[in-house]
Amino acid sequence: VDFQRGFIEPAFPMGGAPMVDAAVRNTVPLIEAAKRAGLPVIACVNGYFSARAAPHWKADPVFDLLAGTPSVELDPRIAAAAPDVVLMKSAPSIFFATPAASILTKERVDTVIVTGCITSGCVRASVIDAFSLGFRVMVPGDCVGDHDQAAHDQNLLDVDRRYADVIDGATAIAAIEAWRQANDRP
Repeated sequence: VDFQRGFIEPAFPMGGAPMVDAAVRNTVPLIEAAKRAGLPVIACVNGYFSARAAPHWKADPVFDLLAGTPSVELDPRIAAAAPDVVLMKSAPSIFFATPAASILTKERVDTVIVTGCITSGCVRASVIDAFSLGFRVMVPGDCVGDHDQAAHDQNLLDVDRRYADVIDGATAIAAIEAWRQANDRP
């Protein structure tokens, strides 16, 4: 969710959070494990085709996330991991007004692993929507990031209580590898 240059690189107003950069680094091996297992990987960016298309965000820099600009490009490390699908969304959740749920349903997915930024915003919204759509949800805590440690920690505690299993990236990779072996995937 939203591992895009505008939320990661310090040159952008909403970028430069060390926790978000660490989440990107920790997510790349997870994507690679999913790809080896033949599991679908969906990435998304937050962006708009014009400022008028943006909803009533309270954070002004969000209005700069225009399609075709560098701020809406995937972080190069995530892009190099080659997600199967990249969606552009205009609301916090990867599932709101996108084909994410139908793609996962077509692929017969019953469990989603949510990574991304920002833990207290778009990650949380995506977790709640995934849960509401009937998916089992896992969140590797080291593969999500926020600008604020307290907000990150509080939101992970809350989603763990209600909607998802909060794990770590190594546990997620081990679960993917076990699934791959159990399903005879090379």
